[in-house]
Amino acid sequence: MSHSPETFELYLEPADSKRLANLCGPFDDNIRHLERRLGVEISYRDNHFQIIGHPAGILASSQILRDLYVDTAPVRGRLPAIEPDQVHMAIQESKALEVDEAPDDDKHTTIKTKRGLVKPRNKNQQDYVRAILGHDINFGIGPAGTGKTYLAVAAAVDALERQEIRRILLTRPAVEAGEKLGFLPGDLAQKVDPYLRPLYDALFEMLGFEKVEKLIERNVIEVAPLAYMRGRTLNDAFIILDESQNTTPEQMKMFLTRIGFNSKAVITGDITQVDLPRGQRSGLRQAIEILHEVNDISFTFFNAADVVRHPVVQRVVQAYEAFDKKKKLQNGSTANEA
Repeated sequence: MSHSPETFELYLEPADSKRLANLCGPFDDNIRHLERRLGVEISYRDNHFQIIGHPAGILASSQILRDLYVDTAPVRGRLPAIEPDQVHMAIQESKALEVDEAPDDDKHTTIKTKRGLVKPRNKNQQDYVRAILGHDINFGIGPAGTGKTYLAVAAAVDALERQEIRRILLTRPAVEAGEKLGFLPGDLAQKVDPYLRPLYDALFEMLGFEKVEKLIERNVIEVAPLAYMRGRTLNDAFIILDESQNTTPEQMKMFLTRIGFNSKAVITGDITQVDLPRGQRSGLRQAIEILHEVNDISFTFFNAADVVRHPVVQRVVQAYEAFDKKKKLQNGSTANEA
């Protein structure tokens, strides 16, 4: 089974810059919404759209774009704007988020750790684990809570315990997300430690706190910011780059060229949660465009239906979305009155 994403070219006719602006929404919010919910990557120039992802996501997003573009046609001399609720309803009506049934136990790709078995909980997770086991470079792309990092760490622990690799290296870019690193206490390593906490948590759960501490002391497990990777060649290692949407194109290329013999790399990220300065291109977005047809590199795209966290998380997200929508409507009404 191929894990390489497909690419689809879409032209929306007739080409009309104002209609296209209304379709995409302010700051491309409508496009980002489709990407987040359907697990695809959408880029465009004028009326030419390129969609990268799994076939179901491509089919749904391309049809939704066509349908919504029809809705931007002039009505009594006015060009209707596409509101977020229209995008939401279009996604719901497409049934693209219907969850696949979890595979039977005998079809599971199970990862063994000393603390127990780690099993994929849906089809996308199963494909992801198979891709990790079968490819040297793997991308897991999708929203938080889909198991991207956790499954990657589990696969790394399994490979270490079976002595397939000699060390595990966990890294992520130390990008400031609304807070300044300079105000945190300690040296550089202590400043970036909170950014690496999700990786530590997964390791503690699978190996236990004491063993992880011992392996870190012996440099069998290394946790470091991405900047520390420059100039190194990593052999006999399982390398995980987390939060890769916050890499620059230069950092992503640097990381991918660090991979040595008998090494495996997993790159995880959420293209809708970029914390880079405005105008700075995400290295993950560029990597999808450049590498999606390269052999021996796999891509697994997750969507909102793959989230496996506590059910209340979904309700929390929905509550925040409803609040933001209400706030936008109020701001719009205030602006109109002014």
